[in-house]
Amino acid sequence: MIPELGHFALACAVALAFAQGVIGIFGPGLRDPRALIAAPILACSQFAAIAAAFLALVWAGVVSDFTVENIADFSSSAVPLMYRISGVWGNHDGSILLWCLILSLCGLAVALFGGELPASLRARVLGVLGLVSGGFLLFTLTVSDPFTRLWPPPLDGAGVNPILQDPGLAFHPPMLYTGYVGFSVAFAFAIAALIEGRVDAAFGRWVRPWALLSWCFLTAGIALGSWWSYYTLGWGGYWFWDPVENAALLPWLTGTALLHCAIVVEKRESLKAWTVLLAIATFSLSLTGTFLVRSGILNSVHSFAAAPDQGLFILALLGLTIGGSLLLFAIRAPVLAAAGIYAPLSRESALVLNNVFLCAIAAVVFTGTLYPPFANLFFGIQLSVGAPFFNQTVLPLAAPIILAMGFGPLLAWKRADFAPVLRRLAMAGAVAAVVFLAVAANRHIIAALGLAGGAWVLMAAFTDIATRIKLFRVPLGASLARAAALPRAAIGAALGHIGFGVTVLGIAGMTLAVQSVVVLHPGQSARLGGYSWTLTDIHDAPGPNFTQRVADVTVADDRGVFLTLHPSRRFFAAQKTITNDAAIHTNGFQDLYAVFAAEPTPGSAELRLNDHPMAPEIWFGGLIMALGGLCSLSDRRLRVGVPARRRKAEAGAVA
Repeated sequence: MIPELGHFALACAVALAFAQGVIGIFGPGLRDPRALIAAPILACSQFAAIAAAFLALVWAGVVSDFTVENIADFSSSAVPLMYRISGVWGNHDGSILLWCLILSLCGLAVALFGGELPASLRARVLGVLGLVSGGFLLFTLTVSDPFTRLWPPPLDGAGVNPILQDPGLAFHPPMLYTGYVGFSVAFAFAIAALIEGRVDAAFGRWVRPWALLSWCFLTAGIALGSWWSYYTLGWGGYWFWDPVENAALLPWLTGTALLHCAIVVEKRESLKAWTVLLAIATFSLSLTGTFLVRSGILNSVHSFAAAPDQGLFILALLGLTIGGSLLLFAIRAPVLAAAGIYAPLSRESALVLNNVFLCAIAAVVFTGTLYPPFANLFFGIQLSVGAPFFNQTVLPLAAPIILAMGFGPLLAWKRADFAPVLRRLAMAGAVAAVVFLAVAANRHIIAALGLAGGAWVLMAAFTDIATRIKLFRVPLGASLARAAALPRAAIGAALGHIGFGVTVLGIAGMTLAVQSVVVLHPGQSARLGGYSWTLTDIHDAPGPNFTQRVADVTVADDRGVFLTLHPSRRFFAAQKTITNDAAIHTNGFQDLYAVFAAEPTPGSAELRLNDHPMAPEIWFGGLIMALGGLCSLSDRRLRVGVPARRRKAEAGAVA
């Protein structure tokens, strides 16, 4: 009965979404206040309907209702409760329903917190969100129904994919999807502004907080996904340029450019065409990633198997969304003429340079990801584009971004003088040079460049804050008072740059990682990274829904044994699958990493031993970036409606 109610709620959500779309877009033209009020009410109702449908599917997973085909195929009564819940979105149909839920949550947020927006603009934003949501809900209801019944039901389900039975699955996909779908709000603002023919400083102020919130979730989601693959898949790496990883990286790159463009639109009313186009491109890339992952075009450990009709339906949605938005952009191009003028040497120019290289990286990643499958599809040519291609093409494009990140925040708007900026960054340049020379002395040139770049970004961010609070130029108490009065947006921007610098340090440090594959019997040892790794025992151990073989590995330095690692091989009987559970010890600056890969002969263990310097900084940096975004978002000057409330307060004071 509950699944039928969920299916009915899903059907109601389709009707509500399309009603929201039609009334929201065309209602303002009727000049009827009831039409403007209807869009927010429909957005709230749509969210309630989708939430009911999603909860019905979660309920089916919790009680192991195997008459629901989705639950029978992707769950089991033997798996722990957490994985019966998270397994709901660990498959194609359930993940699309989660996507629709988050999209409706975005509409709910605009309806509840967009009261200070012009009524017609809010209605049209909700209208665009309604049409996008309606398309995905119709897809879910017709060709990707998660409530399809199965009769007779099996005694037990097929179970959750073993590599997805990890706490990270409970957080990584929802966070990543929130980042993906959250950019739909920036997209909706761009389309609504084009419809109304008004793209100005207010548009930049409205778009920026929504884009920033989505960017925070996407950054944290990518960082958590990278960490999950690092410790779950047992490959010893953090990023493999997997096609699905690239699909998440693409909207992050253009979303980062969008954030910087929105700042310029708000401050200088320049780069309006850039901002609108990047808002369209970012959400379009989110939709493209959804299509690629679910169409069967890309082969990846992360991808979902999908029927051809599902891929075609998403492709049609993709074509309508991208084609329609670009057509509107072309029609409304005259309203996007820049109002501000700036010199070649200015903060605006630095942001333009940043955006050019971010978009160039996105173009390279997009081409490298899609060219092989399409070359095979159209020309029958088998190609493989892997990490060497991406490393050799992306890293040279990333270098100018790293360099510009140091200068950009210190340049003045409109016209800047370069000499004072160079003087302020002298210390940052000196530190970067010392780091480079120290590492390059050991002939690690690539690592030296990366570590120097990370140090440059870090020191430049600290220099920006030191300049703002006049550190060492006024008494310390005065500097601290100025620090306490700093806008949180400035602190958040510095934190974002610091987080990026920390991630660059981690990536560069991982180029110094060492690995060894050894076969040991209990009592035997191997040397790696200045440590002695000794296999002391191999034994069986029970698990909640698996059995496992555990290897006990001690790690010793010159002072003796200081650590014991317990990598294991897990056997899941339901899926007849073996997975490797890596054992990792970290001190925050180095990971010692061991994987029990196989038992070549009874009583022996094939071990993959890794020493990863600076690896934790990769994920610390991602979380610092997300924290910086949230810090900026907490600045009341960035919240929608504050200028309107200020005007009302000023009018009241005058009266």
